[in-house]
Amino acid sequence: MTAFGGKYGLRVFALLLLPALLAGCASNGALSPGGFASGASSQYAEMNDGGHAVPAIDLSDIDPRMLRQAVDYRTREPAGTIVVDTAARHLYLVEGNGRAMRYGIGVGKAGLAFAGNATINRKAEWPHWSPTENMMNREPARYRKMASGMEGGLDNPLGPRALYLYQGDRDTMFRIHGTTEPETIGHAVSSGCIRLMNQDIIDLYSRVNTGSRVVVIQNGAMSALPSSSKVASRE
Repeated sequence: MTAFGGKYGLRVFALLLLPALLAGCASNGALSPGGFASGASSQYAEMNDGGHAVPAIDLSDIDPRMLRQAVDYRTREPAGTIVVDTAARHLYLVEGNGRAMRYGIGVGKAGLAFAGNATINRKAEWPHWSPTENMMNREPARYRKMASGMEGGLDNPLGPRALYLYQGDRDTMFRIHGTTEPETIGHAVSSGCIRLMNQDIIDLYSRVNTGSRVVVIQNGAMSALPSSSKVASRE
């Protein structure tokens, strides 16, 4: 008994207590053992949508910075505006009061060819998809056979939702949509416009209305945003 007295006893007691303290930190902390924000797994769990079982996403393939989360975001754009920062691979839905909901994106060649302002004139659930003429010319073996298009479904490249961007009455052919390849989020991809993970595009779709303004920034600069714009994520 005397071996546990004095300073030695206190040291042993502290070592025995340490695992319990660490367990308490793990259960109450912001990050899971995989380094992801708490609740991330539930955000990307399998879900039933329109009769389709949208698969859960393996987060081990995803950069934690690409996960959907509320962040600090300073901008002059009003609440309800979507800001797409292609260089940062992030899409922001402005909430006002210096806050925004941030989503990770994958950017295809079409997504790098558009910059400026647009309006969401159409929204679609489980949209029909057809390859563009440029896509068929560029990769005929892959896309020419799909010229008649593909009905909505789990194998459709647009995923479960699509937002169609217009400038006035002109369709820009620029889309914000889901993906069959969640591992491409955070990267440049071979084709397509702006891709979100399927659970994220479903979430974004539910938050925006037809007529919403979209600002697309290329190379980290756009006149619609002040030069002092600053993002500070609360991760």
